[in-house]
Amino acid sequence: MESELRRLRSGPGAEDGRQRPFLVRVRFNAEDPAQVIADARTVLTRVVEQTDDWPPYEQWLQLLPAWFVQRCAPEPDESFDAEAWQREWAAMTPQQRAAAGAGPWTLSDWLHWFDPTGEGGGDDRSWWWWDAGTEESGSGWVQVATDGWPFGSGSLSWLIEACGGADLAYGL
Repeated sequence: MESELRRLRSGPGAEDGRQRPFLVRVRFNAEDPAQVIADARTVLTRVVEQTDDWPPYEQWLQLLPAWFVQRCAPEPDESFDAEAWQREWAAMTPQQRAAAGAGPWTLSDWLHWFDPTGEGGGDDRSWWWWDAGTEESGSGWVQVATDGWPFGSGSLSWLIEACGGADLAYGL
């Protein structure tokens, strides 16, 4: 986590050049791609900083920028039937799952993928921030280290989209 935090704060360093990670680049369009990257760094830094002592959900509402929390989908109410939802999800085709996963994520669903406790998926994260930059006017990219291709990219996609990125395209 320390190397990911360092890369989030200042980009890859000389010590990163000795590693040979599998890197995936996500290109996106935005009115201000540099701001998308800055916002994504801010949000992800606050999450990665907490992995040693994972806060309860309510504390995340204070730790994360209000604009990010507001862009997340509303949390399900108490009548939400998680078991029924899991049965529906299991019956979906990959295309239906992709469509269902598009759009705003709830904050709790997004945080789940970073939560290192037994309740979350953080011990099985599939991507880690590597680098980011802008290219031509209106486009930018985020590069992540991953264990291979394909990988669980939904939490990355939602981060970029919530920060203002659109038209995401993944490539090696």
